[in-house]
Amino acid sequence: MGVRLMRDISLHLLDILQNSISAKATEITVHIGAIPSQDLLYLKVTDNGVGMEKELLRRVVDPFVTTRKTRPIGLGLPLLKEAAKRSGGDLVITSSKGRGTKVKATFGLTHIDRPPLGNIADTVVVVVTAHPDLELEVSFSNQTASQKLKLAEIRKHLGNVPLNEAEVLNWIKDYLKQSQKAIFGGVLDEVNC
Repeated sequence: MGVRLMRDISLHLLDILQNSISAKATEITVHIGAIPSQDLLYLKVTDNGVGMEKELLRRVVDPFVTTRKTRPIGLGLPLLKEAAKRSGGDLVITSSKGRGTKVKATFGLTHIDRPPLGNIADTVVVVVTAHPDLELEVSFSNQTASQKLKLAEIRKHLGNVPLNEAEVLNWIKDYLKQSQKAIFGGVLDEVNC
């Protein structure tokens, strides 16, 4: 992904999810929260992938460090760190070899340089389409409310119907858009409904 393509948080999320899946994660939790009283927006992604050794973890935000074999640079995390810092936030990554990784990006909620949230629903649908067996949980919260979508719960109700069926994907997309709008309302003006 080029620099121009990482304009919003949903695209950074897609990059993180791809990294998690490449790291053999089978369970991923995504939490997006806004705390207006602290002027804070955050994105937290936790996975149960292979994790990183300390040396890689220390250097992972260097654009010339990547585990990919297709190209010698990895811009996703360095661009996320820069976007977070530009808006008064930060990026913290913790990982243990064999135990998974946690990525938390914070942003100044009302900062003029905060990237737009973007279309989280489309990002999730792209991932579910390609990886219908992934145990993914997505939640939105503010200071007074939260909403959560757990694919495992949907699977229980669907029986043998795969999550990447068109009707199921449309339902997931609609649910996430409605949840994002219900939780963030006018606070985040980028809800694409």
